Amino acid sequence: MRKLFRFLAILITAVAGALLLSTPAHAADNWSQPIVTLGTSLTDSQKSGTISTLTAPLNGASYNTITVTGDTLVKYLNPSGSSFTSSSGVWSSAAVQKTSSGSGINVHILPYNGKNNITQITADQYKNAALTAGVTDANIYVTSAVPIDGSGALAGVYAAFAQNGDALNQKQVTAAQNEMSTLNDINQANKGKDGYSDAQLNNAVAGAKEEMAQKGTSISTGDITTIVNNQLNKNNLGTIINNNQKQQIINILVEIRNSGALNSSSFKEQASKVMNDIQSNAKGIFDKLNTQENRNLLQKVLDAIGQFFQNVWNQIVNLFK
Repeated sequence: MRKLFRFLAILITAVAGALLLSTPAHAADNWSQPIVTLGTSLTDSQKSGTISTLTAPLNGASYNTITVTGDTLVKYLNPSGSSFTSSSGVWSSAAVQKTSSGSGINVHILPYNGKNNITQITADQYKNAALTAGVTDANIYVTSAVPIDGSGALAGVYAAFAQNGDALNQKQVTAAQNEMSTLNDINQANKGKDGYSDAQLNNAVAGAKEEMAQKGTSISTGDITTIVNNQLNKNNLGTIINNNQKQQIINILVEIRNSGALNSSSFKEQASKVMNDIQSNAKGIFDKLNTQENRNLLQKVLDAIGQFFQNVWNQIVNLFK
């Protein structure tokens, strides 16, 4: 009997050890070091310059590197309608540093040799896309050695999370890519218009996501439409964003709902952090939104009506003095 128990103990120990060896380490353990993603098309000199640029904010911390290739673009970006191939070039690169829980998503586009070579995607667009894709609590640094739109850097961010055991939901990644493309198109169409900024647009979208998260996964398309209208008005974009663009925003938020992004318990908190970050970085713009001359038309009308009745009341009171 003792031999049987001893045999069972040895067997259990062996099985437990095998299970431990075959189980992936928890993602938090794998994020002990930042990851630098490098575009496969970089020359040796550009690679060296890119690493130097991306690791400067890391303050000497050790890091791991991965190479982003055409296949990476195909895997993460083509499901949203892009047409990359295995031979597609990649220059834009990123550094991803996980941060403490609740710190939010912070994105910084870094100049390469003094020049910002990310020609299309803005830092706020990266933030909103990362939020939709399921990224949480991370510092993301982006740069490119040559002028480029910046898609490769975002694909690199997705690959970095997968590398560390935090593989993102492909439906959310696809929704994120569609969102970024839509917001970029709207931004390009409205760039230079008086009273418009990319920060306002992305703040409105992040605010809409936060409200959607409050209502939960069963939120209706009608509710999303109401939220979009309210958020655009809050950001003084109600008369700037045309109906077609407004419908595009509604469509991407419906896709985000359908992707399962709202299932995340941290989505609301992360959306709020993105909003705070956008407003903090564009404080001058958002301070002006709250001034009297920039309040929306409806509020001005309500104020005028209120003042009218106040004046009537004052006249009635004066008659009885």
